[in-house]
Amino acid sequence: MEKGKFKERFTKFHDKNYKLLILIPVALLLFGFVYMGFFYSQHHDFIYKDVSLTGGTTATVNVIDKPIDINNLKNAISGKLEGVNIREISDLITNKQTAIVVETKSDSQITKTVLENYLGYSLDEQNSSFEFTRSGLSENFYKQLLIAVLIAFVLMAIVVFIQFKTIVPSLTVISCAFADIFMTLVTANILGLQISTAGIVAFLMLIGYSVDTDILLTTKAIKRDNGSLNKRLFESFKTGITMTLTAIFSVSVSLIIIGSFSSILSQIFTIMLIGLIFDIINTWVTNASIIKWYALKKQKKHEA
Repeated sequence: MEKGKFKERFTKFHDKNYKLLILIPVALLLFGFVYMGFFYSQHHDFIYKDVSLTGGTTATVNVIDKPIDINNLKNAISGKLEGVNIREISDLITNKQTAIVVETKSDSQITKTVLENYLGYSLDEQNSSFEFTRSGLSENFYKQLLIAVLIAFVLMAIVVFIQFKTIVPSLTVISCAFADIFMTLVTANILGLQISTAGIVAFLMLIGYSVDTDILLTTKAIKRDNGSLNKRLFESFKTGITMTLTAIFSVSVSLIIIGSFSSILSQIFTIMLIGLIFDIINTWVTNASIIKWYALKKQKKHEA
C-alpha cells in the first residue's frame, strides 16, 4: 500500500473513531485502579519495597572458589530470614560471578549466622560486608522521596498551566503524565518488582519524559495554524514517536548490557522502559483524541 493511501485511510479511520479510541486507556486505568485497590488491601502499601525503603540488612558475600547457587541459597535461608531477596554481581567482561548480595528485613547478626551455616565458613571483613538500616530511617527517607515526587509533579502541572493557559489542554497533559506513572506502577507490582530508592528516582525521571511528547503534541495542535489539524497532529506524531522510540531503544540496550550487572540500573531502566511504552498509548491515543475533540469544537465556535 502506498504511503499516501495509507495516510488517507488512517486519517479517515481516526476522524471516525478517535473518541472511541479513548476507551483503550480508560480500560487500562480502570483495571489499574481495581488492581491497586486489591493490592493495597493485601499489602497495606502501594508498592513492594526493598530493604532500602523498609529497613534491614544488606549482606555482600565475595565469591572465593566456586559460584554460589542463588536458587539453592534462597530456598535454604528463606524460612530462617524475613523478606529475602538475593542477586549476584558479575564481572562486566567475563560475566563470572564475583559476589552475591542478600537483602533481608532480619538484623545483621542473625543474617550473618544463617549465611555462615549455609556456606560452611566464617564471614569476616575480608570476604564479606554487612550494612544494617533501621526501619525508622528508611521510612523517613521513603516519605521524603514521595514528597519529592509530589512536588515535582505539582511544579510540572504549574508549568503546563502557564504554557497553555487553558483548562482542557493543561488537564489533558497532566492527566496523561499521571497515567504514565500510574500504569507503570501497576505493571511494576504485577511483575513483582521490589522498588528501591533508585526505583523512586526512576519514577521522578519519568515525569519529565512523560510530558515531553504531550507538550509537543498539544503545542502543535492548538498553538499553531499551519496546515489542517490532522496534518499538525501527524507532524507532531512523526517527531514525538521518533523521540520515544529512540529513548526505548537506548533504554532497552542499556537494560540488556548494563542492567545485568547492576540491580540498581536494571530497576531504573525497567521502570523507564515500561513508562515509555505507556507514554505512546497515553500521548497518541488519549491526548491526541482529547486535543482533536477540543480543537474541532473550538474551530466550530469560531466558524459559527
